[in-house]
This record gives sequence, C-alpha cells and structure tokens, in this order.
Amino acid sequence: MGTLKTEFEVECPCCNSTLVVDEGLKRVVRHVEPERADKPKLDEAHQILTAEKARRDSLFEQSVVAERTRGDALSRRFEEALKQAQEEPVSKPKRDWDLD
Repeated sequence: MGTLKTEFEVECPCCNSTLVVDEGLKRVVRHVEPERADKPKLDEAHQILTAEKARRDSLFEQSVVAERTRGDALSRRFEEALKQAQEEPVSKPKRDWDLD
C-alpha cells in the first residue's frame, strides 16, 4: 500500500510494529504488526492438535486419580482426628472473663 506525502512511518519501540502517521490528520492511519518468530505453521497443525489432545487427556487422568484417592485421604484424616480427640481429656473451655 502506497503512502501519501503527508504520511510517514514510525517504528514502535515497545512492540516493534510499524505505525503510519498522517501529519495532516495528526493520527495513526495504519498499524502493521511484525511477524512473530513462534508463529505456528499450518503444516504443523495436526501435530500441535494431537499434542494438545494428549496433554488434555493426561490432565484429565490425573484429576480422575486424584478424585478417587481424595475420599481415602479425607477418611484417613478424619480417623486421625477422631483418635486424637478420644485421647485428649475432656476439659471445660476457658472463657476470657474466667482468666481475670
């Protein structure tokens, strides 16, 4: 796309994109982003999709295993707390005004 005599290009120092500014309008008339280095190629799309599917499946399997063992861990913690409560002597709770 050609530029007019009143337009000039400026490179953004932050994102390295090219800004075309019209000095008559005093505003940006076009913005062109640079090509990303990590942009995936269309040829690799199938590989990327299969890798993401495998990652999702492994995360799902991990969550299923964690959910299955969650009940065992909770019941074990409950049994320990019950055993500890039975071993402690029963005492009257202390109130703030009893300490004076």
